[in-house]
Amino acid sequence: MSARRWIAILWPAFILASLMELVVFAIIDPSDMRWGREGLGLTRQAVYTASFFAFWAMSAAACALSVALTLEPPEDDPLARRFNARAD
Repeated sequence: MSARRWIAILWPAFILASLMELVVFAIIDPSDMRWGREGLGLTRQAVYTASFFAFWAMSAAACALSVALTLEPPEDDPLARRFNARAD
């Protein structure tokens, strides 16, 4: 995959993860988060960092799926030829 495609996937995912981080933690305080009856045992910064990377990974997966769906199949692919014949 070309660097241009990676940028097309990761940059919008980074922006979306940043916005998700702002929205989620404007509502939720990381020090109030619980796992069962106990606290997480992590600092606020650790929760912010882990959640940012989780948001970024989910957003990147969605962007990668979008890029994959826009790719044209190779011309020598028999399945693509059969599909294109049905579409015409």
